[in-house]
Amino acid sequence: MLFLDRKAELGRLDALIRGPEGRLAVLYGRRRVGKTRLLLEWTERHRGLYTVADQSAPEVQRRYFAAAVAQVFSGFADVEYPDWAALLTRLAREARGTKWRGPLVIDELPYLALGSPELASVLQRWIDHDARQARLRVALAGSSQRMMQGLVLSSSSPLYGRAQALFEVRPLPATQLRHAFQGRSPVQMCELYAAWGGIPRYWELAREAAREAIDQIDRLALDPLGPLHAEPDRLLLEELPPAVELRPILDAIGLGAHRVTEIAGRIGRQATSLSRPLHRLQEMGLVRRETPFGESEGQSKRSLYKLDDSFVRLWFRVVAPHRARLTTSTEAQRLALLRGHWPGLVATAFEDLCRTLLTELGSKSALGRLGPWQAGRRWWQGNLPEWDLVSRAEAKERLLVGEVKWSAKPFDSKEIVRLAHGVAKKPLPLWHSSDGRCDVVRALFVSAAPQGQPRSVDGVHVVTAADLLA
Repeated sequence: MLFLDRKAELGRLDALIRGPEGRLAVLYGRRRVGKTRLLLEWTERHRGLYTVADQSAPEVQRRYFAAAVAQVFSGFADVEYPDWAALLTRLAREARGTKWRGPLVIDELPYLALGSPELASVLQRWIDHDARQARLRVALAGSSQRMMQGLVLSSSSPLYGRAQALFEVRPLPATQLRHAFQGRSPVQMCELYAAWGGIPRYWELAREAAREAIDQIDRLALDPLGPLHAEPDRLLLEELPPAVELRPILDAIGLGAHRVTEIAGRIGRQATSLSRPLHRLQEMGLVRRETPFGESEGQSKRSLYKLDDSFVRLWFRVVAPHRARLTTSTEAQRLALLRGHWPGLVATAFEDLCRTLLTELGSKSALGRLGPWQAGRRWWQGNLPEWDLVSRAEAKERLLVGEVKWSAKPFDSKEIVRLAHGVAKKPLPLWHSSDGRCDVVRALFVSAAPQGQPRSVDGVHVVTAADLLA
């Protein structure tokens, strides 16, 4: 299985190993993001025990859990445990007697809690007393953020405030693509990101499927027999509780409805009824709320809702509207369909990369030396010219405004000069006039430029995909 990066996450988990008392970590994050792989790596490094729950009856779940624990404590599964309190008490007693400190991982905790609502309170007492006395290192994990909220994250939950490490496992940064897909050019890595985002499971499947992103997509998602052909439906079904009723909202956003009123109109619902469903899709990592730069994310009335996962965006653009057609299409026909949407999908993903990887620009680039920069956001207002990327420098009175242009082939010098001239002449956002202290920096972000291309044209910094992914 693919394991990349995660140094920060492993560092936070390793910190639990140090210290005289028992400690607790809580991890959560969307499905396929690599939580299990991270926890397996951690337990293997420290000779711990990884357990994972499934959707079964509590008696069966305890039997499976005891069988896993028997790998460490011989005979542990020979007893029938009437409840979780009895099982966990014996586990702590065995650990204390053998001086085994773990780590003990309980993955997919929401599955256990679904069948045993008392489990959160049982765990709270166990963590506070038995596990602490045994000096156990325990990690709890789950994919359902709603369930994890009720168990651990909410201030009203029994386990609230007891974790020494609590964090969300996020998708991998695009800079890790060069390790997963060695030998690819920066342009090819942008295409891979447009197909699979930062989800390690998709990277793993893609590595086994083909070399080129467009062929990977056909084999894994467009082909009705591909393992990802119905992936978004599975993601919704595997949620706790299942979120299949949210599918129409994803369809509407995927087809271009981004304002709440537009989404409501597409699916025949009142706009006021969409607040909770949209929030849940944000929790699941499938949708993001986008507000113009300079406006409060919580108060802006000009917010847009976008699909936040590259693969999900591709699926709802190419697969969902054409499921029947794809069933009877040949490979050549499927690829022709994909190519019709591909440039726009990659261009959107490249914009996302420019905004997120801006923070990683180091001192090797002139623009990086003017930072460090905050993550970029778009700016728009009515019929005024939009900006693809606006950012502030950290701890400096400096503002960056930029345009993003994508092409699978390198832009020639004349085209870059023309585009840079447009950026140099483009009117600044309206609110800039009231912020006269800011030094304004203009930039043009392009997928690739000719060798030897000057990195400043008309006072506009020219940044390529290679600069961002270095």
